[in-house]
Order: sequence, then structure tokens, then C-alpha cells
Amino acid sequence: MNSKYNFQYFQGSSLSDLFAQDITDASYGFILNYPATASWAAYPNHKKYFIQDGSSEATKTSFDKICQKEPWKILAVLGDRIPPIVIIPPPKSLLEYWQEHFGFSYSNIDMMDRLTYLDDLSHSEYFDKLITLFPFDHLKREKHAIDSDTHYRLLSKVTLAELGVQCPKYQSYNLHTCNLEDIQLPQFPYLIKTSHGLSGEGTYIIKSLSDLNYCLEEIRKYLNIKLLDKIIVSEFVKNEVQNYCVQFYVNKAGEITLIGTTRQLVTPEGNYLGGLIDYCNTDMSKFFEMIAAIGQYAHKHGYFGVIGFDVLENQDGQFYAIDANFRVNGSTPLCLQRHTLLGLGKEVAKYSSDYRMEGTLDSILVTLKPELDRKDLIILSALEKVKYGKIYTEIYAIVTGETIEEMQHIEHKLQNKGLQWLP
Repeated sequence: MNSKYNFQYFQGSSLSDLFAQDITDASYGFILNYPATASWAAYPNHKKYFIQDGSSEATKTSFDKICQKEPWKILAVLGDRIPPIVIIPPPKSLLEYWQEHFGFSYSNIDMMDRLTYLDDLSHSEYFDKLITLFPFDHLKREKHAIDSDTHYRLLSKVTLAELGVQCPKYQSYNLHTCNLEDIQLPQFPYLIKTSHGLSGEGTYIIKSLSDLNYCLEEIRKYLNIKLLDKIIVSEFVKNEVQNYCVQFYVNKAGEITLIGTTRQLVTPEGNYLGGLIDYCNTDMSKFFEMIAAIGQYAHKHGYFGVIGFDVLENQDGQFYAIDANFRVNGSTPLCLQRHTLLGLGKEVAKYSSDYRMEGTLDSILVTLKPELDRKDLIILSALEKVKYGKIYTEIYAIVTGETIEEMQHIEHKLQNKGLQWLP
């Protein structure tokens, strides 16, 4: 262990238990959804807090992902100590499954109208502060639990070099003061990233001229719709052997609590597929210096909450932070299952947002009941869809096992019962 630090694992299993120490000074709520910029968004982030969630209407992050699947995943593990702001309710059968398996009541859900919720919250006498994943243009600045300007800056890819950890060399460019055509680009391979890309959007791995041309075309689209100010051009980390997401909580006093570390599953293009965790054989002490530096930076700037930073390890054992997310992360719910699963002798688990199964959610809950009862499978989010007249259900889930071999065996058995993984 790294004796300089005495960071301890969180002993609970809900997000609200993590936040509990920091929400006694006011009445807090948690907005579970991201802002969006698509035409369907009642409150698009078009003014100040730009988010790159698709360069054209056809490629925007979908309504169901932003308003249903992703928020429900957080709701599943939020717990009962912070009221969640929900704009689309989860299916009744999903809620009942959560109540049985996670043990929370979900009785404090604050259902709000999607077309008016940010106005209602801005003028709410009940909620003093709202915890968010990303600042909202249409929520009053003083209602944000973290100052909205500060949070936006912390979430920017441009801020990475200020965090006090080793990261790839990069240069940032303000596209309002320099022309895209004038930027001096390095030799292939390298990366170009927009400042606030959502879920891998806005990250371009440049290995050829065609990659570059596609990237520049996308950036011009973002400039044309006035949703981008800054980009970074980053060195490419060569000889990568591992891709980690290291997660912790920093409280208002600057104290750090460990949440967990996942090995990230990503496509060759860099798109996030999920995370793999070994609860017993992951030594977080190798990241303690980085955790301490990022936690100290966050605290100095008035941030409290979950932080997840992505780290590449090369074959020489060097660690490079490539992203820092000052918010609940995609695999945070996976990390929070630590004590529940270890109590069942399950040391290994995999989270993915890319499961699918034919049939309604109700029928799936019956078909997979033995696996769900054993917690071989944990469902975080599920949404029914119809294609060519056939009903199927998209599922965010965790597959578990005592060992990685057993987990793979369980996943194979689930596939035989109709659960497909579609990375």
C-alpha cells in the first residue's frame, strides 16, 4: 500500500449515502439527466454550457438515452437520502425489481414535467441546490450545487493539464481566435477532442488523412451550429496495455473516499462499451498520488462529489490521465456493488449498456428470474422498443461471478436464454 495516504473504500452501496455528509446545509435534489442540444430538448444548452452530443440532428444523442436509460441507471443506485428529479418514470416492473434487489424504497422520487422542470426548479422553494452531471443553461446558477461556471470548466478537456497528474502532451485552441486551418498538427497518430464531448462523442483518433478529414468536417459542423468554442490536439499514448477508470468521492472538507477502479471496455474508435471490475485484486494504491492531486484540485475549486478519471497504462508501467469526469460516471453503479457482491462471494463483475433481449421487460424478468435472484445478473436500466412489429428490450446490466471464468460462463448461459451483448 502507498503508506503516504490512508484512503478507505466506501462502505455503503448507494450514491445518496456518499453524498449524505455534504447535504445537511440545505435541501438538495439530484437531476439525473444530462442537458441536450437536439430539437426535442425543451431546454437546449445553446447559450453558454455547450455540450457536444452530436454534430447534426441525425447524430444527436437520442431522447431515450438522455431522458430514460441513463437517468434510470443512476436512479437504481441513488438510494433514499436525496430526492431524484425524474422527468420520465421508469417502468413499474423495473422499479419493483429494484426495490427487491437493491433494497431502497424509491418513495422520494420527484416526478416533474419535462417541458417545465428547469423553470420549476429555478423557482422552487423546496429545493435549494441541485446536484447535476453537467451544468444547465436554463437552471439558475445559484441553484446548482456546484457553481455552474466552475463545474463547466472542471468538465472541460482543456483543464486536464492543470490537475497535477501526468497526462499526454496536448495543446488547446480557441476556435474563435484561431482558424482551424492554421493549427499545426503533429504526425499520425494523435487525438483531437472537443472540449465537452458526451459519451465518446467529440473524440477523434487520427491515424490517417481520412480520419483527419472526417474530424475536421465534424468540428466545422459544430462551429456552424455554434456549439463549440475549444478543441485540444493531444499526443497518442503508444503501447497501451490497460485502460482504467479510477473513481472516488471528495467531500466538502476535501477528504477522499475510494469508490473503485474498473478496466474500461472501449471500441478501437474509443467509444465506451462498459467496465470490468475485480473487487479483490485491484490495487488502487498505485493511483493514490493521482487521486490525491485531483481531489486536492477539485476541493480547491469548490467541488464535492464523485470524480472518475480515465488512465492509460503503457507497457513501461507509466500512467497517463486522459480524461477527468467531475460527475457520476458510467461505471459508478458497478463500483457501488462491491460489498453486496463480495458478501455473495462474487469478486468479478462486468457492466455494459449494450444488452438486448427479445420480449417485454415483464417476460424477461420471468425468464431470467433464477439468474436475477442469484445476482448473476443485475439490471440497472431497461427500455422496451418495437422493431418490425416485434418487441425487444434494451438493457443496462451487470453480469457477475466468483472468477472471470465463472462470469464468462454465466454470460454464455444468459446468451443461451436470449440475452444478447451488442457492442
